[in-house]
Amino acid sequence: MMDHIQRFMFDDTNVRGEVATLADTFGEVVARHDYPAGIRRQLGELLAAAALLTTTIKLDGVLSLEVRGKGAATLLMAESNPGNEEHAQSLRAVARFDENADIASDISLADLMGEGHIVMTLDPRDGQRYQGIVALDSDTLAGCLEHYFSQSEQLPTRLWLAAGEHAAGGLLLQTLPDDQSSKDPDAWNRSTKLAETVKSDELLSLAPTELLYRLYHEEQIRVFDPAPLSFGCTCSRERFAAALLSMGETELRETLETRQAIDTQCHFCNTSYHFSAADIEHLIENPGAPSPTVH
Repeated sequence: MMDHIQRFMFDDTNVRGEVATLADTFGEVVARHDYPAGIRRQLGELLAAAALLTTTIKLDGVLSLEVRGKGAATLLMAESNPGNEEHAQSLRAVARFDENADIASDISLADLMGEGHIVMTLDPRDGQRYQGIVALDSDTLAGCLEHYFSQSEQLPTRLWLAAGEHAAGGLLLQTLPDDQSSKDPDAWNRSTKLAETVKSDELLSLAPTELLYRLYHEEQIRVFDPAPLSFGCTCSRERFAAALLSMGETELRETLETRQAIDTQCHFCNTSYHFSAADIEHLIENPGAPSPTVH
């Protein structure tokens, strides 16, 4: 089953929804790191949430979700880049945690992170960057994000998220803002009550159309064409070169006095980038030109 996101609407109501399934994408993320099961599960839910929210907000730009805390894990981060007619919506994720901590496979988000907060960053291609912050006031990521939408967007929103050994998935329901077209005032209560019957293994194993049929076969829903999802990292040699240049010429030269080269690594995908002393000199002398070697 290819990773994708499925949009749907309830006819003659102001209720819309999305279902996301991530198997290969989730697999690509966890294959690059030795995460405990408890970290994998929370990171999988974060990936599914990032996919759902990018489509819900209709952002033409990068969305990132960061869960920051002071517990066994200090950071969970997922980032989503929107898709288009040629490319799938791409996602990546990373976690920072105490490798010596005893992390249970069924640990809650609150217990894993301790005191902390969630930062949602919207970085559109055109327009102003926006950040919203919500406290970790729920045991689950879904609960925290529902609170965010209630307080910041003032849109009734419900999420159901799940992650297992090999897949992650999620379901989102939301009412349309300022919509007067609804001919069914009970649609929101009815659709959320039915969604509350969904099981984690259904989110992880069923195709979105099959899941929607199980939940809403007695409802009139309109299902749109699915949009693909995939793993994708935006790191590059050029980006790391720019980061090195931001250190300044003096610091770079001082670093080279004690080291013959600078090795860097992407935290998301673990790709390594090697910059020799000659590469660094080239960067300093030609800051606008690409590095002469690629490793």
